[in-house]
Formats: sequence, structure tokens, C-alpha cells
Amino acid sequence: MTVYLNIIQIIVSVALIIAVLLQAKGGGLSTLFGGEGSIYRTRRGLEKTLYQITIGLAILFGIVSLLSVVVQSAA
Repeated sequence: MTVYLNIIQIIVSVALIIAVLLQAKGGGLSTLFGGEGSIYRTRRGLEKTLYQITIGLAILFGIVSLLSVVVQSAA
């Protein structure tokens, strides 16, 4: 069981990394120093879908991680 959870966790973590990297357009050093990062804009279309997928993957990663710890401690 723990082997399957570890494989699932690796797959989810790679998918989460890819989703975060796909969102990183336009985030350069200028946003670190206050340039252009304070403008509020709404997410639309594919950007909104990718944002929601990223949130879902992060929640799934947390659940799988906790489940993995529970299963390993019970064994």
C-alpha cells in the first residue's frame, strides 16, 4: 500500500510543479521590488482553469501525504 501511495505522491508532485511553472508567466525580478505586482486583475479562461487545477493538485498532494504518513505509522 505504501508503494502505491508513494507512486501517487510522486505523480501528483510532478503535476503540481508543472502547473505552478505554467502559471509563472510575467513574474520576474520586477515583481520582487514592487513593480507591476500590485495591479489587481481577474483570471479568465485557461488561466483560471489552470489556477483551479493547481489548487486541486495542492489539496490532493496534502491529502496523499497525510494518508501516507498514517499508513506508514500504522504498519
